[in-house]
Amino acid sequence: MSKNKRKLIRTIVGLVIFASATVAFNLTPLKSFTFHKWELGDYRLYVYLAPYLAAYVTVGYDVIFKAVRNLFSGRLFDENFLMTVATVGAIALCDFPEAVAVMLFYQVGELFQSYAVGKSRKSISELMDICPETACVIRDGEEQTVSPDEVAVGEILVVRAGDRIPVDCTVVLGKGSVDASSLTGESVPRSFAEGDELLSGCINLSSAVRVRADKEFYDSTASRILDLVENASAKKARTESFITRFARYYTPCVVFTALALAVIPPLFNGQWAVWIKRALSFLVVSCPCALVISVPLSFFGGIGGASRRGILVKGGGGIESLSKARTFVFDKTGTLTHGAFKVTAVFPEDRREEILTLAAIAETGSRHPIAQSILRAAPSVCSEGYGISEIAGKGVEASGFGDLILVGTRGLLEERGVTVPDVENKKSAVYLAKNGSFIGVICIEDTVKGAARETIGTLKKSGCYTVMLTGDTPDVAREVAIAVGVDEWRAGMLPQDKVVAVEEIKSTRSREGGLCFVGDGINDAPVLAMADVGVSMGGIGSDAAIEASDVVLMNDDISSVVRARRIASKTMRIVRQNVVFALGVKLAVLVLSAFGLANMWIAVFADVGVAVIAILNAMRTLVIGNKA
Repeated sequence: MSKNKRKLIRTIVGLVIFASATVAFNLTPLKSFTFHKWELGDYRLYVYLAPYLAAYVTVGYDVIFKAVRNLFSGRLFDENFLMTVATVGAIALCDFPEAVAVMLFYQVGELFQSYAVGKSRKSISELMDICPETACVIRDGEEQTVSPDEVAVGEILVVRAGDRIPVDCTVVLGKGSVDASSLTGESVPRSFAEGDELLSGCINLSSAVRVRADKEFYDSTASRILDLVENASAKKARTESFITRFARYYTPCVVFTALALAVIPPLFNGQWAVWIKRALSFLVVSCPCALVISVPLSFFGGIGGASRRGILVKGGGGIESLSKARTFVFDKTGTLTHGAFKVTAVFPEDRREEILTLAAIAETGSRHPIAQSILRAAPSVCSEGYGISEIAGKGVEASGFGDLILVGTRGLLEERGVTVPDVENKKSAVYLAKNGSFIGVICIEDTVKGAARETIGTLKKSGCYTVMLTGDTPDVAREVAIAVGVDEWRAGMLPQDKVVAVEEIKSTRSREGGLCFVGDGINDAPVLAMADVGVSMGGIGSDAAIEASDVVLMNDDISSVVRARRIASKTMRIVRQNVVFALGVKLAVLVLSAFGLANMWIAVFADVGVAVIAILNAMRTLVIGNKA
């Protein structure tokens, strides 16, 4: 039986005993009998006390045990301590029904908390239940069932229909489609064929296929995502950290204030019972449960709601920072554009095959989208015997057989003393030189994402300032900037230039709010890390994206930037509502309790009632992802 079920049964039993005793005593002569002090010789005291004490112990023994245990371990001021002191004090004043009611309603609040947290955790667990328990690997010509963490890189696996893919891999035999909804939030299956890469956590919807493991289990996508989700709570938002610090100082303050309230006034008027009762009500009200439960729960629910839409937030800090962002800086390639380049022209055309062959030799092994487009367009080449080195942000150099090939920007060739003629071209251009002589130009074209303009427009309508940074030529940058409608754009930027640009934009627009950088997560890691909040586009398979960014858009959908911001804003709105409501009600009832205008029942509402309402409000974050 689960812990929550046991607590529910105890609470129900305690409630039945409490209700039975209350009804019974209201139907007996004891109805008109009240105790204001212990009268040990009166048997009616024990008749009256016994059922309430039974109900009290049934409901609250675990709270008392925790309070005593924490007392000896040095953790004095927590909700268990406050509840124990308040209820034991009420029993000492012979207010038996009030003592049981306080403990009873406190446990009801705890059950609400457990249910809410459990529902949120279950929501995320179901969503992120993406790691299979077994993998079928071929060893010595036979199929063997092993744990996914026993699969080595390069081994061949069999993935049957309905199975989850255990590790990141490449298809070596078969074709079909996979369900990637648990990773990206997309309901439409993705097709694959031999040579395509598949991510762990996807479900094979076709017949059995054979795949080659590209990564070990702990390095694969599903495992890394699970690790991020499990550790998301460690990355607290400022509001969460404030509430934690607040409770640390707030609770001792109210305990000593209650003690002063119980001792000082009676020294002057002698009404000890009256002021002790007020102090006990003060203690019950002061319990910070509503804040310390509802605020983290709100962030947890927001993270779960975002995950259901293919938006992985690495913690409450990402939610809070994204809600405050008013400046959005976008990388161009792979973010506002598809990053699926294709060769559209070669100059001079009569040397097309030679130019593409030389460029392909230098670009062999590169995973950059532009390099891949050149390799697809070039005839079959062999780069064996060539030494290839990358020149950061500018291009690549290949040397071998007495030749030196340069492929990259116009600036790279000119730095090496190559004279480059003017070429009329408004697309991305890759320049080529061999042994110090200009050979030609390869023109590359990319396409703007369909949702890019709508995304930029939505951000601008909400008062945000938008900027595009790119390493591409001014002509290409201008064309894309006009197409998507950004407020500002900058071209010809190396990775280090983007860092400087973001620092400058942050300093000039700091008064407007935080800065969010949205990039593809491959070569934008420095900028993603330095922005107030970094968002990676399609970074599900990119180590750099997951490490450097605060938010990962797993579905590669540019419109998810707007969706993520809406989820963050709604989550923070609920957090603020809970903070204002809880503090407002508690402050009001604390004042009333101090002046004797609030009894124990009002104190119970101000504690447990406020906590339950705040928890229910926080649970609205669980469905935010469905509405954003």
